Amino acid sequence: MNKSILDEAKEIIYGDREKTYGHPAKNLMVIAKMWQAYFQAKGETLQTYITPQDVAVMMMLLKCARLGNDPEHRDSLVDAAGYAALIEIGRAHV
Repeated sequence: MNKSILDEAKEIIYGDREKTYGHPAKNLMVIAKMWQAYFQAKGETLQTYITPQDVAVMMMLLKCARLGNDPEHRDSLVDAAGYAALIEIGRAHV
């Protein structure tokens, strides 16, 4: 039996990627800080602070843009589902 997209996303979040990149909430926070620093280095004065949840949403948008080219691309579907789950994980651990 094939795994569902949600099961596959869960395995990715709590499997090899967590072992490689650390806890997802911590990793999202690091990315948010780096994106914020990037815009500041460019001289941008952001009106809002980039949050870990913003990172997850923007990564979902990236996956959605890719799905526009190939709506059946499983990797993008799995990743989009994973980023949606990370929104909740980030809220619980930040």
